[in-house]
Amino acid sequence: MYCSRCGTAIPPNVAFCAACGQPVNQPPTLAPHAPGFAAATPPAAARPYGYAAPAEFPAMAYAGFWLRVVAHLIDGLLAGIGFVVLAMIGIAMVGVGHFKNLAQGANSADDFFTPDVIGVVFVLVTAAVVVVWLYYAGMESSVYQGTLGKMALGLMVTDLEGRRISFGRASGRYFAKIISGLIPLGIGYAMAGFTEKKQALHDMIASCLVLRKI
Repeated sequence: MYCSRCGTAIPPNVAFCAACGQPVNQPPTLAPHAPGFAAATPPAAARPYGYAAPAEFPAMAYAGFWLRVVAHLIDGLLAGIGFVVLAMIGIAMVGVGHFKNLAQGANSADDFFTPDVIGVVFVLVTAAVVVVWLYYAGMESSVYQGTLGKMALGLMVTDLEGRRISFGRASGRYFAKIISGLIPLGIGYAMAGFTEKKQALHDMIASCLVLRKI
């Protein structure tokens, strides 16, 4: 088989052309026991009783920028629902009357932000940061290899060989988004639209790919 872009000969069971990175419409090579690993089907005489042939791993291609944007919006909507729930919990902890007095001018801002209120806000903000981190890192390192937004669009986060990533690498990728966000004009994220392997800056930092099933 030869690459459709550069004409380089491609060995069997390779997901991407080694010369130009063009996706190849065949399963990526995965380590044994990795999610989606499909071992060679044994001959009929060697198959144990009840043997079922493994499902073929779907072909993959790099996920484009706009697909990733839509997946991010879906996850953002879910996160927004979670923040509303946390905000309601915070209001219940502080007391509705406390907010009513502030709205009616009975309390000044200094009277409102008591140590108790500041403590509640700190706990809720910390909880929100931890929950979002665990959501992204936990889902992307799980057998699903993606958040609910990515799953809805058939996207998966993998290492550079198309394999499932660890929780540690998924955490590194998540916090590397801070660096992507610090670059003006969102260029750190927009790099997913024009880099060779459709990687944003945080993907490059964590040595990850975002692939789509085709």
